[in-house]
Amino acid sequence: MKSFLALAALVATASAHYTFPSLVVGGATTPAWVNVRKTNNFNTQAPVTDVTSPDFRCYDSATNPTAQTATVSAGSQLGIMSDGTIYHPGVVNVYMAKAPGDVGSFAGDGDVWFKVYQITAETNGGSSISFPAEGVPGVTFTVPKNLPSGQYLVRMEAIALHVASTYGGAQFYISCGQVNVENGGSGTPGPLVAIPGVYTGYEPGILININYPIPKNYTQPGPAVWSG
Repeated sequence: MKSFLALAALVATASAHYTFPSLVVGGATTPAWVNVRKTNNFNTQAPVTDVTSPDFRCYDSATNPTAQTATVSAGSQLGIMSDGTIYHPGVVNVYMAKAPGDVGSFAGDGDVWFKVYQITAETNGGSSISFPAEGVPGVTFTVPKNLPSGQYLVRMEAIALHVASTYGGAQFYISCGQVNVENGGSGTPGPLVAIPGVYTGYEPGILININYPIPKNYTQPGPAVWSG
């Protein structure tokens, strides 16, 4: 009986985690790990909790992955899908970084990342807090119309906050896709940040108790969204 209960608990815990293995291009979801670099947790679904770790960027140190690069147009819709749903209460950030050449050999070092999309929490002065990203299978956003043409990494970051009341408790579910942006503009994306480096882990939107007392407001981690 004990072994059965332990197994049930393990299954329940695993089912609460997720990965983001697919893009949505032209309305079609791409196969898993084709246009997204395979992450270390492709079979465990375990999150990253150390925001200073090199794995905080694309979470692919153990897989040394390759991926195919999908072509999208500036101003079009681009999606990132999970292998289930975003199970935990939390928020989403999507970052992009322009490769100097072939994105397949681009590591994303330095201050090269900018935020293009986010889903934050909704509060009303301390009586409730809700998370619109909770329970959705993925996110879709508009590639900025003025984004310069070229090859980019697209980094999905879902931050689960259900046990974030102590340092290191926030869980980050991460993946990096590869896209070639065509028909771009002449915008200058920014602010530019480094990943890791963008967070310390002590930000009020990362180190937070969402249960009690209910937060009066919520501050989204990271820079402002660049919409072009």
